[in-house]
Formats: sequence, structure tokens, C-alpha cells
Amino acid sequence: MSTVSFDDRDGWIWFDGQFVPWREAKVHVLTHGLHYASSVFEGERMYGGEIFELTAHTERLFESARILDFEIPYTVAEIDQACKDTCAKNGLTDAYIRPIAWRGSEMIGVSAQNTRIHVAIAVWDWPSYFKPEERAKGIRMTWAKYKRPSPETEPVHAKAAGLYMICTVSKHAAEKDGYTDAMMLDYRGYIAESTGSNVFFVKDGVIHTPKADCFLNGITRQTVIKLARSQEIEVIERHIKPEELSGFTECFVTGTAAEVTPVGQIGEYSFTPGKLSLGLADDYARLVRGQLAAA
Repeated sequence: MSTVSFDDRDGWIWFDGQFVPWREAKVHVLTHGLHYASSVFEGERMYGGEIFELTAHTERLFESARILDFEIPYTVAEIDQACKDTCAKNGLTDAYIRPIAWRGSEMIGVSAQNTRIHVAIAVWDWPSYFKPEERAKGIRMTWAKYKRPSPETEPVHAKAAGLYMICTVSKHAAEKDGYTDAMMLDYRGYIAESTGSNVFFVKDGVIHTPKADCFLNGITRQTVIKLARSQEIEVIERHIKPEELSGFTECFVTGTAAEVTPVGQIGEYSFTPGKLSLGLADDYARLVRGQLAAA
């Protein structure tokens, strides 16, 4: 990722229906979303002038807001168009898009029914979440300290800011120890996901992936499953125990930022990027660029 500070850039941010110079897109220090994590967001990518699965992302943004008990003051179509317009305003045809909605500063306390709901969209050039050399040989991951919580304790199916707190802590710890990322278990002890992407394993030509019952069912995850099944590759969604990793030969993670990235290590378990994971990575890259028909 670029080392240029995100508050000191040229360009424009769509902010509550208007374009604001990048450096002027600010919120008050007593914004409810800052203090109580009452904010939801999306991560999207534009390839060659087209935002991949734009409406699916926007619909998820609205659903996340609904789960957090607030209503976005625009329509799905308006936010879709705003995402496109923001890319055009900044002169980008290949970009990462970050829509975010949050509660404002009218109230500061747990109760916040009368806060104004704000929406902003920022876009920037972001080539890859992982370094090319890491992707080629498979990224190295360790185990995360924290577990994905039960659906009875947090709104686990919302893409909500607060749910990423343990991800940041876990990724920092992994990087401190020389790893690229960390693998998280769920509250029951099953494999869940990495700090920012879903995970897949391969054994005897069959793909196994954790059942998305306590973490986000990623749009890239859904896309890759459709791609695999369209090629008559069996995909099994199930609970996976950590000790099962010794029986898998390949592993890869998926996400808007990660795209499809091979994994070479998770803790004590090793994998080799192979035909299946590398093939799906190539197919996904062609799909999002319009070079492959949707499954």
C-alpha cells in the first residue's frame, strides 16, 4: 500500500452528495462512529472502468446499516452512481473504492437515534493487497490470538467497522513475527478466515471452505465458488478443524483487496500453490477484467 498519508492527497471525495477536495473531507472528533464504531463500509475494485459486482457491494452496505439499526439516506442506485462518478472525478479506471456510512456527532452516548447518517466514498489506486513475490510463492500466515465471535454476541454478518478491531490486532502481531497475515478460528475452534479474507483448501481435487455462519460471506468468496463449480470442481462448505490442515495440499484466500492469493503456510502447516489455486486466481483475474464470462 502507498506510504502517502490518506489525509494528505490530491483528489476528490464524495461526501454527503457533494464532491469535496480530498484534504477537506473531515468529521468532528465527537462523531458517534468514531467513539462507538457505528459505521459500516465496503471495499470494491474497478477494473478497466467497470466496478466489479458494484450493486452487490452497495446492497451489502445497506444491509450492514440495517443490521446496525440505521438507514442510509440514499438509494442503492444513487450510491452505485456516486461510486462511478467518484472514480471518474479522480480520473481513475483501475481503483479501489471505499464507501462508508456512519452516525454523526449530534449525540455522544450509547443511545444515538437522533444522529445524522453520513455517507462518503473515496477511491484510490491500490494495485495489490500483498506483494507480488509473496503471492507467487504463497503468503505465510500464523495463528491469530482472537477468535471470530458467535452470532449471538455480535452482528457478524455486517461489514461493520467494530468487527475489524481484532483483525488489526492480529495482523499487527503476525507482521511483528515476520508473517504476512493471521488465520482466525471461530468461537467453536473451527477455521474461520484470515484478518481480511476468506480461506479455501484443496485435497484430491476437491475444494473445502469454512461455512460462513459466523463471519462475512465475501462477494469474492461467492464468485470463486461459482467459478469453481462452473468448471465442475467440487466445493464443500463445512466446518473445518485446525488439525485437518495437515491433509490439504493447496490453500488460498479471497477478498476484494486480496483477490485470489495462494497461501504457503499457516502456522505449522505448509501448502504448495498448485494447478487448482493458481488456475482460479487466473480465472478470477480474467473475469473481473471482462475477459471471461460470468459463471
